[in-house]
Amino acid sequence: MQGNREQLIHSLRTHRINTITELRRVEKLFAHFDSPEVTEPMTSAWLHYVNSNNLLSELRTLTKDYPFSSECLDEAKWFVVGDPQSSRSWNYCWLVLTKIQERQLIPKHARELAAKPAMWGGKTPSVTNIEQLANACTAEWNRALSLMLRHWERPPTTTGQ
Repeated sequence: MQGNREQLIHSLRTHRINTITELRRVEKLFAHFDSPEVTEPMTSAWLHYVNSNNLLSELRTLTKDYPFSSECLDEAKWFVVGDPQSSRSWNYCWLVLTKIQERQLIPKHARELAAKPAMWGGKTPSVTNIEQLANACTAEWNRALSLMLRHWERPPTTTGQ
C-alpha cells in the first residue's frame, strides 16, 4: 500500500489525476489516512482541478445545449474564498459546488445570460424570451450541478468524516 500511496501522491502533485471521478476515487482511498502526507496533495489537487477550469469543462460536458456559466462558477469561488466556514472542508470543488446551490447562483446567472442581446443576435430580447431561455439554462445547469454533487455520499467536511 505504501508504494501505491506514494504513486498516487505523485500523480496528484503532477496533476495526472484531473477528473472529478478520478479525484473522488483517490479521495476515498485516502479517507482512512489522516495525515498531511495525503491531505495536502489531495487539497492541492482539488484546488488545481477547479482553478485550471477542469471543473468548468466537466460542467460544460454535462450542459451541451446551454454551456454552464463561467461567471456563475467564478462567483461561487469568490464566495468560498470569502467564507470563514470554508475551512470546514479540504475539498475546494465540493465547497464551490455547494456554494452555487446554497446561494442559488444558477437562476441569477441564467437570467443574466438570457438577457444579453448577444444571445439574441444583437437584438434586445422580450421578457418572454428571457424567461424561456433562463428557465432552460436553469434546468440544464441544475441537472449538471446535481450530477456533480452525487459524487459525494456525504459532505467531505472535517465534522462529517
